[in-house]
Amino acid sequence: MANLKELRSRITSVSSTMQITSAMKMVSAAKLNKAQMAITAMRPYSDKLTELLQNLSASLEGDSASAYSEQREVNKVLVVAIASNRGLAGAFNTNIIKASRDLYENVYTGKQVDFVTIGKKVNDIVSKTHTVVANKSEVFDDLTFANVATIAEELMEHFTKGSYDKIVVVYNKFKNAATQIVTTEQFLPIVPLEGDANVNQDYIFEPSKEEIVEQLIPKSLKTQLYKAIRDSFASEHGARMTAMHKATDNATELRDALKLSYNKARQASITNEILEIVGGAEALNN
Repeated sequence: MANLKELRSRITSVSSTMQITSAMKMVSAAKLNKAQMAITAMRPYSDKLTELLQNLSASLEGDSASAYSEQREVNKVLVVAIASNRGLAGAFNTNIIKASRDLYENVYTGKQVDFVTIGKKVNDIVSKTHTVVANKSEVFDDLTFANVATIAEELMEHFTKGSYDKIVVVYNKFKNAATQIVTTEQFLPIVPLEGDANVNQDYIFEPSKEEIVEQLIPKSLKTQLYKAIRDSFASEHGARMTAMHKATDNATELRDALKLSYNKARQASITNEILEIVGGAEALNN
């Protein structure tokens, strides 16, 4: 059994850790509330805009089709991996790294797979084994639509110039504080609608369907990427809050166990001292 000094030191250390994790949990909870409201408010708009774009794009044919809808033989793939700049969020970053690894090992085997990383944690790992075209981790310092739009424009330029045949986005989709869903979405080319059931031909377009689509596409793609980063941002705080909650609970259990051991050791020490005093008194009497 550890001596009393060692136990006191460990109790103090665990208590300090518990205070830190508890504080981090509260900070993440406050940030999560704001991030959750932002992504919840944005999703309906983003989903409807994407649906409208796919609907219109599906009705365009031949030369009228957008350059962003061009389907090519896939030889070069660009993966946009979205994680975070900080750790202590459970498996949040690890899941993105695993999903990215699965893409180049199993899905796009034999293809050229490059990366755009958003988040220092995923960049640190991916950059060791693969080509990172750009690291956009600084976007989290000021997460605004304008800053994300700049990244989206660069991705669109990569596709239209033929640098890559497909661009996919990997991120954690926010469900709740305890659940984040690793999601892989095709960014470019635009995913066509399956069948013609949802293609509505009854609209009158002014100035023209082609011009409307060309204006909607960049806006929709920027919004799609912004939504993915916002989803990941909310997921990060949810994952960190959950991880810190579990860490606080574990620290509490360990502290209580150490206190019990300390009390037992202290009681044993006091008992031994009493026995020594009684033994000494009996020796004097004899």
